Amino acid sequence: MNYSTVNFMTPETNHTTQSITSLKSLDIFLYSIGFLFGLPTHSYIIWLIVRGTGSGVASEFFNLNLSICEIANSLNGLIAVLSFHLSSLWILSNFLQGVGITGRPLFQCLICVERYLAVVHPVTFLKYKPLRYRVICCTVVWIIILGSCLVCLNILLNIMVAYPWFFSLQFLVFLSIQLFCLVAVLRALKQSGPGERGRERKEENHMKRKAFDLVLITTGNLVIIYVPLTITGFFYITMKNVSLPLWVIGVVSYILAGFVQPVLYLHRAGKLSCLCCS
Repeated sequence: MNYSTVNFMTPETNHTTQSITSLKSLDIFLYSIGFLFGLPTHSYIIWLIVRGTGSGVASEFFNLNLSICEIANSLNGLIAVLSFHLSSLWILSNFLQGVGITGRPLFQCLICVERYLAVVHPVTFLKYKPLRYRVICCTVVWIIILGSCLVCLNILLNIMVAYPWFFSLQFLVFLSIQLFCLVAVLRALKQSGPGERGRERKEENHMKRKAFDLVLITTGNLVIIYVPLTITGFFYITMKNVSLPLWVIGVVSYILAGFVQPVLYLHRAGKLSCLCCS
């Protein structure tokens, strides 16, 4: 998502030059934040995973790929800002749109499905726990991301009006899958376990409560990331016009809410002492 995507607005939209200029300035500000904070944060997460801090590379393989994807998003933010002065960079920026539209939600889907299997279908989870299955899944996802990048490049250069269809339908499908998995996990965690008593029951309830809170935060975060932009896309499809307030809310939510997941990972890894103390 960058300023170039606003070009799918039809000519009959009556947005003033001042509003478009303000949107451009907001775009530069947000993507500068995304680059300055996203690049070092996700680089640090990759370093922690590769070093084996936490659960190891195998169990964090989806998070590793998600962070690689987010680094590409952060770099695209820098490229988008530079492209305001170097128009030749728009092609590269448009190409990398596919990483944000398809890559982030797909890897988040894999993480949600993994949690779903681990809690709701533990036998199936153990069957597909080896690293080779994660590598196969991630390889397929990266191929899909490459295809999405090529489609984005073609759409943003030739058939701009198809762009809201492209990202809105993807966000809707991916969000539906993630919400299904997370709601199923929440329901499973709320159920009381078999009859442990006393201290064991108390520890189990404490672990369930922590897992429940984590999944609940993740669910809310996903809604904040994808729902505003999805509504914006369908608003344009229906009204043949772009609502700038909706678009601004969508872009702000997409960029800023994207920092929640890395913060949660760093919290789980014990690297945020202030949150750990709380």
